[in-house]
Amino acid sequence: MKPAPFQYIAATSLAHALALKSEHGDDAKFLAGGQSLMPTMNFRLARPAVLIDINGLDELAGVCESPTATTIGAMTRYRALERDAEIGAGFPLIREALPEIAHPQIRNRGTLGGNLSHADPASEMPAIMVALQARLKLQSMSGKRRVEARDFFLGALTTDLQPDEMLTAIELPKPEPRTGSCFLEIARRRGDFAIAGVAAMVTLDEDDRCAAVRLVLCGLGETPVDAGAAAAALAGQRITEAAARDVAALVQQRIEPAGSVHATADYQRHIAGVLTERALATANQRARDGQ
Repeated sequence: MKPAPFQYIAATSLAHALALKSEHGDDAKFLAGGQSLMPTMNFRLARPAVLIDINGLDELAGVCESPTATTIGAMTRYRALERDAEIGAGFPLIREALPEIAHPQIRNRGTLGGNLSHADPASEMPAIMVALQARLKLQSMSGKRRVEARDFFLGALTTDLQPDEMLTAIELPKPEPRTGSCFLEIARRRGDFAIAGVAAMVTLDEDDRCAAVRLVLCGLGETPVDAGAAAAALAGQRITEAAARDVAALVQQRIEPAGSVHATADYQRHIAGVLTERALATANQRARDGQ
């Protein structure tokens, strides 16, 4: 397959890229890693009239630390995140999910910002960002704004990005002490999109009781599915096997998977429950162990 005809422009600066996006609006797409965009263009599911290449904008890549947050540039490639010791230590949920994302060749080129902007509901990173309570930095010629990750994803392949905006960075608040996390997914083959995936984060108090819990699923809706309400009853309680099983049952009741050629809706619902129970138990144990 070949893409529809388009004009290619290599942006020389962030201001240049934003000016081009302001000029062309929805008719233009940013080319970052291209691992999501190019296949959709080849199948002519996306037909941008203008392709703005931002690979030369080094200021949009890299990791910046502050006492309260970590900021990841939108052009940071997955391979860089995999090799970043501070990301691995500070955000083990990201470290655990990265090997599940596509294949090494794709992670060599794919960018975090490109993935989030594409907003594939089966992708892992949108759910991870919601679980981590990320704030997404958006910029246009007219100004900047921040959007909570939970509000950014509006539907399948649809985000809150306006026609003249670019996602420039992702800000991650530092996890609280005694927080454990776990990411689990089921896919047909390693690197395939998830049939179902679960990201869990558990924060314990000094008595090993649940002080906070976040639970987000991927592959089971048109956006990341925030299942925190199903786990709300864990607050102030110890996370026992029975308690985790009860939360899993609630998740199964509340989700509405659509099914696919690879898995029926009933199978997705079953797997979501199994992964939820395991992820909560693992995150709880890691919080207790200080991992």
